[in-house]
Amino acid sequence: MKIKHSKFKNTGLIYELLVKQIAVDTLSKNESSAVGILKKYFGGNTVIAKELKLYEYILKNNSLSEARAETVVSTITEISRKLNQKALRDLKYKLIAEIKDKYNIEDFFAIQVRDYKPLAALYCLLEAQNNDTLVNPEFLVNNKLTILEHLTSSEVSKESVKDTLIEEYSKYDKDLRLLTYKILLEKFNSNYKDLLPEQKNILKEFITSVNSKTRLRTLVNEEVEKIRKEINDLSSKIKNEVIKIKLEEVIKGISTLKKTDKINDNHLINLMQYYDLVSEMRKL
Repeated sequence: MKIKHSKFKNTGLIYELLVKQIAVDTLSKNESSAVGILKKYFGGNTVIAKELKLYEYILKNNSLSEARAETVVSTITEISRKLNQKALRDLKYKLIAEIKDKYNIEDFFAIQVRDYKPLAALYCLLEAQNNDTLVNPEFLVNNKLTILEHLTSSEVSKESVKDTLIEEYSKYDKDLRLLTYKILLEKFNSNYKDLLPEQKNILKEFITSVNSKTRLRTLVNEEVEKIRKEINDLSSKIKNEVIKIKLEEVIKGISTLKKTDKINDNHLINLMQYYDLVSEMRKL
């Protein structure tokens, strides 16, 4: 999945446009409705005001060290996850409705904003972080790269960004360190072009279910049962006694998880290897 930038939902961009609209209204000697809108939605302790601070921190800093910039991005995404996303969406809807009521929306969004690129990149990164749907890792890398280059005012290595994403995803619950960057990236690159449909599905489910221990345990147990049955069925067609004995040992070693068992990346590896075995048996 690729997140699309939305001008209508970008808190930092809307704020900048409102400020510029006030300037336009003032120069035109018109009473500015944007002033009231700013005070209503960005004043006080509203959830939009809280999110705006994340955008402002990015815009106000452009000469940080790369290490400092990495810390800033990591902190901002963590804070964003703690905001009430439903309340934020609802308030943005009301904000845009009020802007539409006071201004021609096309003219409003036609105003040029200098730091449009980092604002758009931050919106996309925050949306990806707060979205349960699997997002293309290359998309994450590119947007984070844009933000880091803005914060440091220098070119940043794409590989270093990929490395830090590994760390970001490994910070999940210790029992769920399945959503590592390696798995996430390889799901989309050519290394997995020859995967079986079952293996692709396993990868997808492991990634998208990373925050649910129950769903992951159910997935593992369902796949284990499928694999055990297929190996058992296929082994009955094999005439070589030595191979049959080895397969019987494999079947004995395939077991489902108990509710107390902790899930880790070894379960993913085992499932992938079992399906490799199934694939080879299908060829016999």
